Amino acid sequence: MSDAPEQLYAAREPIFPKRVKGTFRSFKWWIMGVLLGIYYLSPWIRWDRGPNLPDQAILIDMADRRFYFFWIEIWPHEFYFIAGLLIMAGLGLFLFTSALGRVWCGYACPQTVWTDLFILVERWIEGDRNARLRLHKQKWNGQKVRLRLTKWVAWALISLATGGAWIFYFADAPTLLVDLVTMNAHPLAYTTMFVLMATTFFFGGIAREQICIYACPWPRIQAAMMDEDTIVVAYRDWRGEPRGKHRKGEDAEELGDCIDCMACFNVCPMGIDIRDGQQLECITCALCIDACDEMMKKIGKPTGLIDYIALKDETRERAGGHKIPILKHILRPRTILYTTLWAAVGIALTVALFVRPPLEVTIRPVRNPTYVTLADGSIRNTYDVGVRNKHGEERPYYFSLSEGSDMQIALEGTDELLVLAEADEEKKVRVYVIAPKGSDAATLDRTELRIWIKDGVSGDRTFKDTVFNGRGK
Repeated sequence: MSDAPEQLYAAREPIFPKRVKGTFRSFKWWIMGVLLGIYYLSPWIRWDRGPNLPDQAILIDMADRRFYFFWIEIWPHEFYFIAGLLIMAGLGLFLFTSALGRVWCGYACPQTVWTDLFILVERWIEGDRNARLRLHKQKWNGQKVRLRLTKWVAWALISLATGGAWIFYFADAPTLLVDLVTMNAHPLAYTTMFVLMATTFFFGGIAREQICIYACPWPRIQAAMMDEDTIVVAYRDWRGEPRGKHRKGEDAEELGDCIDCMACFNVCPMGIDIRDGQQLECITCALCIDACDEMMKKIGKPTGLIDYIALKDETRERAGGHKIPILKHILRPRTILYTTLWAAVGIALTVALFVRPPLEVTIRPVRNPTYVTLADGSIRNTYDVGVRNKHGEERPYYFSLSEGSDMQIALEGTDELLVLAEADEEKKVRVYVIAPKGSDAATLDRTELRIWIKDGVSGDRTFKDTVFNGRGK
């Protein structure tokens, strides 16, 4: 009897997907090209906002705490727009999963997109599936070292471009590129770039499907989003079984359409056999559909042995019926609810974006002391006021109180009742409001107070209500 401990975990077997052609593979190439193009090129798009504002169309300006997206500018206090977009992203994920299964994972997830790109480079350098399998099993020699180093260098360059593109979203891209090349960039830029380079290299080139299976939580959540109408990739076992390779002889008629060619398994980037039924690892990329359809055409059998199909369709087809139209699967209470919620959040964000006031003011009463009694017996309150200038030019802003008020207003450090706020900045100013001796505001504990601010260029006015504290009787 052996004393060796029982091995509870098997070593990972690398997956080498076979090249495949077809509708879904072409669709994935287009999506990959568009998404990578958007990611790598977006920081270089210019957008003229005026002489005093950045001209990068998409910019996360951490230093000035701004987010720019073409003509839209988000200030720190408007973070609810970002929260709303995240809610929309979550609802969108729920919607697409309930309708089409893990379609996000199969086509648009960054892990899928970069893994597809890395596999494409690997195939160019090392050959298709069989050649890569032979190279994997081959002992290390000059050829293997050369091919592996070439592949790793190509992966590293893609990873470097990925990390570099990310940091370009946080600073002016042309300026930062020059600083990076001349070694004048901030150490944080280099650190971020190389951390992202390392993670991209590892996730897309080394770990691959293990990220989807073990690290990503979505495969374990998706079941709650799916039901019998959800369209997923599935194998029509009632048509394909019993499978067999031989098509001649007396028992040929008893065989199903599946010839057990393993084409569906060989092209799967997750290394699973779709004929075993629904599995957590399946990302519904549909490459197995392309592979199976190509084989069915070669042997003169109808395509669709592996296809997008819902559980309701399976029940109907087993009974000799036909598939339910796709729209009937998609338009059902669950998806309609997700769509309604998604649209409601989008409409609310759009309305909030366009009704934002061009002039915003914050007022904070100074509480220590609550009030000051001046030499003539009048009462003075102090307020810290912030005026946000959302325009691309310097503008004057005038302060006043409501008409008929017997109180006076003054600004610290100036005899004028105006401040100049620089373009796209918040101007901080200390404001004094004085109530004459014997007035109601001076003798009462609290008096409602309204301070008005006027844009000296556009004439827009806004106000803020606060409280004036008196001596009390």
